[in-house]
Amino acid sequence: MTKPPKLAPVLRVFPYGMSKLITERTRIADLNKPRVIIIGGGFGGLEVAKGLNGFKAQVVLFDRYNHHTFQPLLYQVASSGIETSSIVYPFRKRFAKQNDFFFRMGEVIAIKPEENYIETSIGQVKYDYLVIANGATTNYYGMKDVQENAIPMKTIVDAIQLRNKIIRNLETALLTNDLELMNSLMDYVIVGGGPTGVELAGALAELKKHVFPNDYKELEFTHMDIHLVEAGPKLLNGMSKEASDKALEYLEAMGVKVHLSCAVKSYNGYEVMLNTGEKLISRTLVWAAGVKGNPIDGLGADAIGRGGRVVVDAFNRVKGYENIFAIGDAATMEGDASFPNGHPMMAPPAMQQGRLLAKNLKQLMQKKPMKPFRYFDKGSMATIGRNRAVVDMKAFKTQGFFAWFVWMFVHLISIIGFRNKFFVMFSWFWSYFSYDKSNRLIISRNKDGVN
Repeated sequence: MTKPPKLAPVLRVFPYGMSKLITERTRIADLNKPRVIIIGGGFGGLEVAKGLNGFKAQVVLFDRYNHHTFQPLLYQVASSGIETSSIVYPFRKRFAKQNDFFFRMGEVIAIKPEENYIETSIGQVKYDYLVIANGATTNYYGMKDVQENAIPMKTIVDAIQLRNKIIRNLETALLTNDLELMNSLMDYVIVGGGPTGVELAGALAELKKHVFPNDYKELEFTHMDIHLVEAGPKLLNGMSKEASDKALEYLEAMGVKVHLSCAVKSYNGYEVMLNTGEKLISRTLVWAAGVKGNPIDGLGADAIGRGGRVVVDAFNRVKGYENIFAIGDAATMEGDASFPNGHPMMAPPAMQQGRLLAKNLKQLMQKKPMKPFRYFDKGSMATIGRNRAVVDMKAFKTQGFFAWFVWMFVHLISIIGFRNKFFVMFSWFWSYFSYDKSNRLIISRNKDGVN
């Protein structure tokens, strides 16, 4: 019987200034050009890769997935509002026409700054310039039981998992006469009063009112409670008081039970214990309460700052290194008095940093001066269901239908790909006029029955 070929990496050395390291598994050719490796294909990483198009540099993008995810709409996938494929876009398709671009799906394990290479799950790769854009990870604040039992909202897999659980819980609720068990299956606890938590709570409230009663006529949806728990004194921290108050008004009018100045102490998969002593019963807890940096091994201790974010200067250059940069959620910038704790962990700062870094890398390779970063805050927004949204812009603040329209327009134009834009827009219009959300599917293996 013929043995399959081994996948062990084989070292090859190429002549070009410093030695270029390549493995059989990564198979990244040496193009005799400066190599820029980008770790992470989020909003910031994409902007860097796009900005280097046409320049005499080799761009290598590493990501654990083969697609970009439009994270602001994850909650709509979770609540059956839009199709999964509408908010993801393959990297290879996005950069199919860009020369000197390579994508490799793998996880970066460590950085070796002294030798200028990265250690990945598929081998070692040399770099001339390294861009850390791997975003953030969910912050459970050391609560292991919450981490084990809660559902985060960071990836498309998380969104599908939540959608599966929402629908599977209802299918299971149909099969029991135990009222306590039924309530635990139909009740939801969302932790975190930021945009993700607020938007998901609003989406679930609309499902409860317009969709689920038609699908599950045997269930009484007055038993379905939606709890939104926020540790701070207001929702949408960082937005105006008007936006916060309006969001609270909208949610309470939709039947969402909002718990302000409350924090989760523990969750065992059934009981949610709050620091106020209150106990909530739910089989589903969605954790949208915070994120933290996701530092990669190999950087010095001085380069890691508050919340695990990489410390960078005004040029997004990592502290202590000349050819390593970090952007977006992964980075915290020193010296910006307006943002002493780092820029907001949202898409706009990452995109702005990515665009400027691409220009600065070109300048650096041509031995020209770089331009320092200054964040232009265009505002914040959140939607709380049909005809309900809040928008804080520098020029104006608005709530209600117009804010909802602005929110839709901004998110629609930001989605990658004409097909994705079209299908998202079609889903929104269909849902608006029909009150229907057609993607109520359970897509998972289930060997043990319904639940």
